[in-house]
Amino acid sequence: MKSAFRFSVLVAAAIALVAASPARAATEIAWWHAMSGELGRQLEKLAADFNATQAEYRIVPSFKGNYTETVTAAIFAFRSRGQPAIVQVNEIATATMMAAKGATYPVFELMRDEAEAFSPTAYLPAVAGYYTDIAGNMLSFPFNASTPILYYNKDLFRAAGLDPDVAPKTWPEVGAAAKRLRAAGAACGFTTAWPSWIHIENFSAFHNLPIATKANGLGGLDAVLTFNNPLTVRNIAQLADWQTTKVFDYSGRATSAEPRFPKGECGIFIGSSATRADIRANSKFEIGYGMLPYWPDVEGAPQNTIIGGATLWVLRDRPRDEYKGVAKFFAFLSRPEVQASWHQNTGYLPITRAAFDLARAQGFYDRNPGMAISIEQITLKMPTENSKGLRLGSFVLIRDVIDDELEQAFSGRKSAQVALDSAIERGNRLLRQFERANPDR
Repeated sequence: MKSAFRFSVLVAAAIALVAASPARAATEIAWWHAMSGELGRQLEKLAADFNATQAEYRIVPSFKGNYTETVTAAIFAFRSRGQPAIVQVNEIATATMMAAKGATYPVFELMRDEAEAFSPTAYLPAVAGYYTDIAGNMLSFPFNASTPILYYNKDLFRAAGLDPDVAPKTWPEVGAAAKRLRAAGAACGFTTAWPSWIHIENFSAFHNLPIATKANGLGGLDAVLTFNNPLTVRNIAQLADWQTTKVFDYSGRATSAEPRFPKGECGIFIGSSATRADIRANSKFEIGYGMLPYWPDVEGAPQNTIIGGATLWVLRDRPRDEYKGVAKFFAFLSRPEVQASWHQNTGYLPITRAAFDLARAQGFYDRNPGMAISIEQITLKMPTENSKGLRLGSFVLIRDVIDDELEQAFSGRKSAQVALDSAIERGNRLLRQFERANPDR
């Protein structure tokens, strides 16, 4: 009896000791990102939601500035061995990240090593294709993806005698509508954001034209730019001609054009699908939506557009436990309900077909006209080598070159042909510099 009593006392003491001991701390996983404002709050909610599903890992988001500042901070941190496990990088820096030999942990390897379910076929092809290698292996995790769409002011359409329920589908239709808008008193017929992204990169993809050789650079660093073709020259020349009467009115680089549409200055605006929420919040008129325009005399057009946005890269030389958590976090982000919520709250594309189907089943697109257009547009047809995306070294710099030359054409200082020829020459010099700097790739 005494032995039994002593044993029960020891058991009770052991239980009390365990209860009094602090629980094992969750493994913290640093996630550096470039999202501020409402998008940043939605990102932090994703991390908090994942953290609430389990107790082993804790995702810790940190805002590091814009995309360039964020990736630069990660590179410097890697050199001092203080890098995060996850960093958000914009899509056109994919080639740069790939060139960081030994610094990145490809997502397909991570998910395989950690035995987490992962199949690139579950993701929308136009999204996954941007971040896969030539063998179809996904290198980074698609996160925030958008594509350009057309917005139009239904009130101005009515005032100009245009059908407010029909979006212009082709470039000739856009020009005709914009002329009517100008005649009715609009300050400008139409304007666009992100000049290179819309008028070179997506214009080429939508018409199944190459931007560069080697499958737009996905097939190797020795790619050569080729977008100075007759169709692209014709389109830029047409925009330059329309510029003279403000049927088209160039409004600057990046997002400079965006405020002009909610203010009612321009009846038509072509910009990112992810600006829809801001446009709705700041517009005092009824908004219509349409796909990116195309030239109707081009066989096979429209094809599909390509994406913008960013992706999540995993960096090496972090503790093994962190990578287990990263893999579980990516599996969480891929859940249809998580992706559908992110898509609906931010305006970014859902990265999986299942998330798109769920959002549709929930009646989201019925309640929010125009939200389905971006997904329908990037999935119009299976991507080709010309419409899968691009992977060109130093493309951040090349975009600046393209924007500079487009400005020369729109201002009338150069013809469209001369401007695009110059963009090709200058851009190819940057490609060759990148190739020489990365001889092992």
